[in-house]
Amino acid sequence: MLAARGLRRRFGPREVLRGLDLAVHAGEVVGLLGPNGAGKTTAFRILIGFLPADEGRVEFLGEPIDRLAVHQRARRGLGYLPQASSVLAGLSVLENVKVVLEERGLNNAESKAHKAIEQSGLEAVAGQRVETLSGGERRRLEIARLLAVEPRVVLLDEPFSGIDPLAAEDLRRRIGALREGGLGVLLTDHNVAETMRVCDRVYLLVEGRVLRSGTPAEVRSDPDARRLYLGSGPPD
Repeated sequence: MLAARGLRRRFGPREVLRGLDLAVHAGEVVGLLGPNGAGKTTAFRILIGFLPADEGRVEFLGEPIDRLAVHQRARRGLGYLPQASSVLAGLSVLENVKVVLEERGLNNAESKAHKAIEQSGLEAVAGQRVETLSGGERRRLEIARLLAVEPRVVLLDEPFSGIDPLAAEDLRRRIGALREGGLGVLLTDHNVAETMRVCDRVYLLVEGRVLRSGTPAEVRSDPDARRLYLGSGPPD
């Protein structure tokens, strides 16, 4: 569904991405891992459309989308959850979701908003202002806003950041539900343990290149992956 083909990107003399290839298919969760400076953020920004690649291409649903702006990619079904909170202060949970739908000019905003809220387990707080929500509830609201517009693939940037272990467990279940619903999910997070638990496949990016890719177990057991990023302990 979503694919990067030979992405390269320079910032001055430094080549941040050096021929990145990756793919995300329907009904799977894929992780993009790596140390700081590996190129993960640059890759996400290129995939979403915030930044052009110097070389290579991005394909979505079998078609090139390099020339499409962020909002055009979103309308085709490419969703994005940024690391910074995207909820709107001063509004209720329901109003936050409705705003996204109304901005798109979609019909039946009320019913679609209620459906997304139900999918995200927020029915009990639908009328509450966002300022009253816990960190985990705010993250679920961000996901509800994402789901309301019915994306095909979603990119999650640091979804486990700033939430407690119980909220992280709940988030893992909800990401699993996205998979079961047929969505493709690409996520990056500094919480390696949580990312490994939820992913079907991972790409380990080091110095702008994919060092290893495969199932979490395969990547964990790779000596180079453990030496350069995962640590020297025994594989799980």
